[in-house]
Amino acid sequence: MVTTYTSYLNIANNLDRSIELVGEQPIVARETEYYLATIGTIDSVDEFMADSRIYNYALKAHGLEEMSYAKAFIRKVLTEGIDDSEAFANQLTDTRYRDLAEAFNFARHGETATIFTVAQQGTVDKYMRQTLEEDAGNSNEGVRLALYFERMAPTLSNAYEILSDTALSTVARTLLSLPDEYAYTDIDMQADFFEANLNFEDFQDPQKLGELMQRFTSLWEISNPSTTLNAASLLSTSTSRDISPDLMIAINNLKLGG
Repeated sequence: MVTTYTSYLNIANNLDRSIELVGEQPIVARETEYYLATIGTIDSVDEFMADSRIYNYALKAHGLEEMSYAKAFIRKVLTEGIDDSEAFANQLTDTRYRDLAEAFNFARHGETATIFTVAQQGTVDKYMRQTLEEDAGNSNEGVRLALYFERMAPTLSNAYEILSDTALSTVARTLLSLPDEYAYTDIDMQADFFEANLNFEDFQDPQKLGELMQRFTSLWEISNPSTTLNAASLLSTSTSRDISPDLMIAINNLKLGG
């Protein structure tokens, strides 16, 4: 039997080839070709959001595909940028929005925002990795969660960044042998517990991070032996309980549309 850890290692240890195979998928290749041919011609937030293929590609690359409907929300993120400490993206715990605003920094660069590598090949690279993780989740959600946590962990500096992301918090609870119900306890209490029991410095050490992923996948396998469940529900923020409190407040304060 191929365990969660074995499947994870097979991808993680052959990451370049795994991503190469993703890029050869017809749909991925077609959307990527269009993106690279078009993104450099986009010179405003309005144009970026008006082209659904560009918009959806970019959001998926940043793990925000499930937020594509919230156009007023995304527009505010992109319009305000990140240079002002009070900018909308900087007020959100979920760092994916800041990354999006930095990649497509119309606030800073204006009509030249899309000519930079981060908006072009950098976004393609993120899209490929995101698609790889999704494909892995179609067979085993534990593998997808491990790959996702491994990718995001080095960027994490506090517990609230974990708690704002359903997938990251699922991995953290598994590592700490906490029940799913723990997610519904007081958010500050959870943060304090994570801070006390997770060493964020270990996230910067590839060897220690690898050991954490071995622990996670082993614990996951115990509860989900050779699972083939789809991971979409864990990595989606389509329901209110999966969306971080600050994000829910922000969405509710915006008129969605346009």
